[in-house]
Amino acid sequence: MVAGAAFSYSMSYCGSPPVLDTLWARWNLDPVLIAMLVGCALLGMALLRGADDKRQIAFALAWLVAVVLFVSPLCALTVALFSARIAHHGLLMMVVAPLLVLAMPRGWRAPLGLLPALVPSSIMLWLWHVPDFYAATFQHPAIYWAMQVSLLGSACWLWLALLRGPALLSGGAALVSSIQMGLLGALLVFASQPLYLPHLATTSTFGLTPLEDQQLAGLILWVPANVPLLMLALWRLLESLGGRAGVTHAR
Repeated sequence: MVAGAAFSYSMSYCGSPPVLDTLWARWNLDPVLIAMLVGCALLGMALLRGADDKRQIAFALAWLVAVVLFVSPLCALTVALFSARIAHHGLLMMVVAPLLVLAMPRGWRAPLGLLPALVPSSIMLWLWHVPDFYAATFQHPAIYWAMQVSLLGSACWLWLALLRGPALLSGGAALVSSIQMGLLGALLVFASQPLYLPHLATTSTFGLTPLEDQQLAGLILWVPANVPLLMLALWRLLESLGGRAGVTHAR
């Protein structure tokens, strides 16, 4: 606990760890962030002018979830709780990313195919949850945003490949991505000690020990964050089987 207490949050983008009594006052009104969100909204409206309702709704939902992630007190909560940070990452990769892909023109395809899309998303998932790299994101806003942008960017590339690639290959890739996310979650759940220095002294105000917080984070990654990938894998595999059945029947 001494090591956790000595950890410096002076350069943490979302500020110092909150306590329960002050959490709801911790809205992030960073003017640069607000300007970027407004700019993204205006750009999206301009690009989607004349697009069908489904694409416009997908972009609007992605934008609203991004506001919740980065403006609401959830931003501050991720400094105190590893489970909140994992929930944040899960929403970014499994909700914002596929919604942005659904807002893209239907003719867009993932460059270079499925494997090149799967590799960077896998690397980013594991890299930013290595304890030392994870702790570094609290040390400077640039590292924090490097993590957020790389997670979102690689997830968008992956979802573009999964949603618009060949059905059978996409289903298999979704299953591979789901398995490794579940594996990371399991490692966190069954770890014998807390691994993440920034949260060693910040969880008790929320009624959790650091190990319990880490276990909760693992469960979030293992189960709810995995649901979109598992549903997609099932859908695309069934789509592939349906397509093959149609071809066989036609013959």
